[in-house]
Amino acid sequence: MAGAMSFRSGNPALTARTFTNERVLRGVESMTLSGTVNKTAMALAMLMVAAGYVWTRGPENPSLGLWVLVSSVAGLIVAVVTTFKHAWAPVTTPLYAVLEGVVLGGVSVLANAAYPGIVVQAVFLTFGTLGALLVAYRSGLIQATQNFRLGVVAATGGIFLVYLVSFVLGLFGVSVPLIHSNGIVGILFSLGVVVLAALNLVLDFDFIERGVAGGAPKHMEWYGSFGLLVTLVWLYLEILRLLSKLQSRNR
Repeated sequence: MAGAMSFRSGNPALTARTFTNERVLRGVESMTLSGTVNKTAMALAMLMVAAGYVWTRGPENPSLGLWVLVSSVAGLIVAVVTTFKHAWAPVTTPLYAVLEGVVLGGVSVLANAAYPGIVVQAVFLTFGTLGALLVAYRSGLIQATQNFRLGVVAATGGIFLVYLVSFVLGLFGVSVPLIHSNGIVGILFSLGVVVLAALNLVLDFDFIERGVAGGAPKHMEWYGSFGLLVTLVWLYLEILRLLSKLQSRNR
């Protein structure tokens, strides 16, 4: 039981069995940390190029809403496929990056139209958080202990359950009170979710290191970068949501 829990991550793309079912065959190249870092950088570059293209089209683009909707659905499908078919990650991860780039580009255009300058703040905060947590993790300041993992996983599951209930109720015209508002409770909720998303990065770092140590096959470098990308997209969206709430209070 303890062995299985040590491989757990709050990221739904990186589950307890992600690497345990992946073994290197004799003569097959194995996963490396540097390889995962390089592939993550490539995936992020693809995402930013796609987002930049949508951004340059501006809010006046009549197809913006459709682009976001189609890319959101397609991205979800690709994410689910990647989660179950790890060996496809070298193809599906770049595809996911481009699709999410379109989504983030569209959302960013709309957010910036409402609150000019908010996107630049969100981007810097996202990458600043990534860098700070990576340094803290590598220096040993933050350690992904078993209790840490359990706490983050439980909290992440709770947040996704709240979002799921909110989505379902929204289909019937019912809004979950307080958490989506710009009041104190709504802001504290968003701040808590941002912190939780950031802590999931620590679990992702630890999980990838364990995959490298366990000798996972080379294609898992792309899968590791996919897991990080999922968390970073979530973190950016939550930071954007928090900043939107804060700025709306000044109007």
